[in-house]
Amino acid sequence: MSDTKNKNRIHKDITASNLSLIRYFLQGSMRYFALSMLCACMVSLFDMLSPRIITFTVDSVIGTQAPDLPAPLLAFLDAHGGVQLLREQFGLIACAVIAVSLCAALFRYLFRWLNAYASERFVKRMRDELYAHIQKLPYKWHAENSTGDIIQRCTSDVESIKVFVSEQLTSLVRVIVLIVLAVFFMLRIHPFMTLLSSLFIPVVVGYSLYFHRKIGSAFELADTEEGRLSAIAQENLTGVRVVRAFGRERYERERFHTQNEKYTGYWIHLMKILTLNWVTGDVMTGVQNLLVVVLGAWFCVHGEITAGQFIAFVSYNAMLIWPVRSLGRVISELSKAGISLERLRYIMRAQPERDVPGALTPPMDRDIAFEHVSFSYENDGVRTPVLEDVTFTIPAGTTVGILGATGSGKSTLLYLLERLYALDAPSAEEATVEKTHGENSSAADSGGTRSGGRITIGGVDVRDIRASWLRTNIGMVLQEPFLFSRSLEENIRIAAEDADENEIRAASRIADLEETIDRFPQGYATFVGERGVTLSGGQKQRTAIAQMLIRRPPVMVFDDSLSAVDAETDARIRAQLRSSTGSSTVILVAHRVTTLMHADNILVLDHGRIAEQGTHKQLLARGGIYRRVHDLQLGAGAEAPSAQEPGTSAQTAEQQKGGPHEA
Repeated sequence: MSDTKNKNRIHKDITASNLSLIRYFLQGSMRYFALSMLCACMVSLFDMLSPRIITFTVDSVIGTQAPDLPAPLLAFLDAHGGVQLLREQFGLIACAVIAVSLCAALFRYLFRWLNAYASERFVKRMRDELYAHIQKLPYKWHAENSTGDIIQRCTSDVESIKVFVSEQLTSLVRVIVLIVLAVFFMLRIHPFMTLLSSLFIPVVVGYSLYFHRKIGSAFELADTEEGRLSAIAQENLTGVRVVRAFGRERYERERFHTQNEKYTGYWIHLMKILTLNWVTGDVMTGVQNLLVVVLGAWFCVHGEITAGQFIAFVSYNAMLIWPVRSLGRVISELSKAGISLERLRYIMRAQPERDVPGALTPPMDRDIAFEHVSFSYENDGVRTPVLEDVTFTIPAGTTVGILGATGSGKSTLLYLLERLYALDAPSAEEATVEKTHGENSSAADSGGTRSGGRITIGGVDVRDIRASWLRTNIGMVLQEPFLFSRSLEENIRIAAEDADENEIRAASRIADLEETIDRFPQGYATFVGERGVTLSGGQKQRTAIAQMLIRRPPVMVFDDSLSAVDAETDARIRAQLRSSTGSSTVILVAHRVTTLMHADNILVLDHGRIAEQGTHKQLLARGGIYRRVHDLQLGAGAEAPSAQEPGTSAQTAEQQKGGPHEA
């Protein structure tokens, strides 16, 4: 319990504000940023020395003014010949200027290198932390947030924050040092002119704060639209086969064009604000510079300042303009970085999936029981019931089939079993954990749903079982499997990385995939492309079956995972599964009666309730929904073909000669 409380407290502290989040991301790179700032300060210091050398040269070496130097430096100069030595060896002054410039160049190089190194470490940590956190978020969170928008937050927004920290925030110290030093040296020359020049600072800060609000709101709109544009592009590219198959290229192109036009419009609006911001700065800079030059020349002509002091003052004023303008830019860029940080904080604030304290790892080869399970989705305050008071038991080592119309809750049952969705009314331990998570934890964990009942394995509530243990021991094959852009062997081996070639072939043989793979020119090394795009639907489903079989979990779930194969292949796979699953508990979800007919028990779901259950013969004799589906699929009064003796009328839809099915 204390460990859970500590994790919750740390998570809450990290995401309490944008500042706390950026401090967290800066861990590991803060000291390098600090060193880069120190080097930036040294650059500012050496930059300020050059005008002092020029003033001394014009007034005291070329002119006759008494040297205005610090006492130690003046004593050193007098000990080595005084000003007369410099008049005779004028090259020494050039050497001093070169030495100061070289020192400034060295520290500028160190500043750039340290800043670049720190910024790359900073952005790496941001990406690592965001990716790791997203991996732990509930399935429902992923269902509610588009992939394109998440990617945009983890790329564009991360880059915006990196640019702000590395280019604006790190230079802030240097800017402040430059302003302080410039004003200090300018005060020594002429206080009144310094006052007039300094009036420029609050004006810049003022109009920067004004534009800060406008830039922030405009950037938020542009950033949001960029996320939507990324989502459209990602969705279109991953669904390219569907787009081509239905001739939707023109529609998708216009959809992208419309969103791109909207996104561009927001950015043009933002650019107008930024342009106005910088033009205002240019005008203010020109007026201030003109004022300094005119007044300085007037004071110089009337003998209030020397020619050298006039040159130095103009130089310091020029140095002052850049940091003050930079200070204004920091303020304006702060609004964009704040929006990006808020968008990242949205991700980091989401509560990750957590096990209850003392989560169990019980034996998984036990009876599975659903006890009064109800479940509904809630979107925008509207509840959509999916399951209502579902109760049944799956004895260990048996096969249960689930039949039902689309939307009857078949897949939801399986997601609840694997805790991809969570049931409400938790156990006492779970309730304690949710209380420690805070007010938002329940909504995050349950994914905006309302539910009740319990699911047990061997009498242990799945909410009390460690999630990693639960999902390792429950193998699931989905109707639409996801394959990675890797070879067939790598995709099959993904569930058991230490599997050898014999195990891979054995799993492929059971999934009726081995013969197909052997016909490919590259065999198991065949690259399947993104999402398995180079394979047919049936080949992808069979690859996913082999992927699950290779680790032989005690519970095997097939969620309509034979829907894309022909009847003959379906029968062969079912026959091979029955002979190879051994003592595993098998759950089959299907629309085909032939897929379920040999199950030990068959459940028929209707509008989220169990309408019928029993064996194939019992359900046929009952004359209910199952019988009607059977007669529709196989013909009234006809018996289904035996799984061991598949019919010969069905033609195999996936005859390949030499390569995978082309998309």
